[in-house]
Amino acid sequence: MEKIEKKYQEEPNSRLYILSIVVIVILMLVWSSSVVNLENSSGDGLKIAKNIFSGILNPDTEFLFSMTKKGVFYLLLETVAIAFLGTIIGAIISIPLSFLASSNIVPKPVAAITKLLIMIIRTIPAIVYGLMFIRITGPGPFAGLMTMSFTSIGMLTKLFSDTILDLNKNILESLEALGCNSFRKIRFGILPQLSANFISTGIYRFDMNLRDATVLGLVGAGGIGSPLMFAINSYRWNQVGSILIGLIILVMIIEFFSTKIRKKLVTGE
Repeated sequence: MEKIEKKYQEEPNSRLYILSIVVIVILMLVWSSSVVNLENSSGDGLKIAKNIFSGILNPDTEFLFSMTKKGVFYLLLETVAIAFLGTIIGAIISIPLSFLASSNIVPKPVAAITKLLIMIIRTIPAIVYGLMFIRITGPGPFAGLMTMSFTSIGMLTKLFSDTILDLNKNILESLEALGCNSFRKIRFGILPQLSANFISTGIYRFDMNLRDATVLGLVGAGGIGSPLMFAINSYRWNQVGSILIGLIILVMIIEFFSTKIRKKLVTGE
């Protein structure tokens, strides 16, 4: 008991440190709340919210189950395709960039320049990429695909590079001692260490791209976002409800299977 009390007394007094943090957080909350302006809030907000919930509870079943190109099913399929292809293209480009950004693989100046490039790519929001590619390629799914690819490159390269930095070089040294050439060292020493984490990270990015693809549709970059915006602007709440129901079901399905696959890859269970 005496040892515990002595140890407790030897601990540094952090009350002032904790108090400083609390004061800073309170000041930040007060300062941040100053930008909230409720005067411009619409008086019809409650009525609109009620209409949205009513639309979800009473969806347009013909629109929801339509198998035409203007139906929810096809629009969701287009959104998934944009997110999937964007993730694949981004991952393919990210793999060589991640090696160039790893200082344990390439010289430090090369790694520093690559990291700077990736930081610039990551700085630009997805919505800005979407607006730029719409100007270049015109509105449609291809603009969304290019946007998903660029936004994926920034994140995937960063996470892939972190995985490469944790590479166990002892395995490579053992293979080199056995007389293995570079191809065999990559095949048996590097790929087994990286593949599970790479695939798991790619699946996680696909989850994010699926949600981003919906938002990008709002600016005309393909997918289900554009019909959602048109339905909201024209007050077709039953169609809004149909789209939201489709999105909820789609996200739940993708989330279930992606979680299972990532768990299998990481833990083997």
